[in-house]
Amino acid sequence: MSERASAEPSAAHFTSTSEQGSFCSARCTCGWRGPARRARSLARDDAAGHEATAGATG
Repeated sequence: MSERASAEPSAAHFTSTSEQGSFCSARCTCGWRGPARRARSLARDDAAGHEATAGATG
């Protein structure tokens, strides 16, 4: 199951979350992948942080 991490992603970075067993991780179309988390909210926070830093640097 995947869900959008934010409503307004930056132009080149589209993030989603994916679950594998008890863990959830954020992924981006640029190839970035966040750490496995037990809490979906933390994976969404990772995705939002990636979008914010990626949008500011590129």
